[in-house]
Amino acid sequence: MASVNIKLSDQKIAQLQAICKEFNNDKGELINVLHKAQHLFGYLPAEVQEVIAKELKTSLAHVYGVVSFYSFFTMTPKGEHPISICMGTACYVRGAEKVLDEFKRILKVKVGETTEDGKFSLSCLRCVGACGLAPVVMVGEKVYGRVAPDGVKDILEEYSKPQ
Repeated sequence: MASVNIKLSDQKIAQLQAICKEFNNDKGELINVLHKAQHLFGYLPAEVQEVIAKELKTSLAHVYGVVSFYSFFTMTPKGEHPISICMGTACYVRGAEKVLDEFKRILKVKVGETTEDGKFSLSCLRCVGACGLAPVVMVGEKVYGRVAPDGVKDILEEYSKPQ
């Protein structure tokens, strides 16, 4: 299933069980449970999915099917600063692919990967609803508009400064 193997602490298992209980261990609430679990862990490794399946009394295959179907969910850890490049029509037409290529070149990662230091991860998304600002890049929750390839370095430097 997932390529990342982790060992969940008793505390993390208890937190997951509490999330499931919040939704009355109702398998009809699987998506809500997964959202909260991903918020807690940053991603949904196999071990987390196993606990959720057990608590909601549903099959692991069902949980995995939901996780793998919805693009919001991820089974690999994201970087400290997840970068998403919008590839919706307006952004694409205005050069989002060149912006993405520059992020890949500077960070030396492909889409879906995380830098070795765990600082940045790179992904694409369909539309952030800011078409007038195309091409759009999101770093975490922060939106950058009208990004050109030569602006990528400045964006990355913003997150490389010591806090």
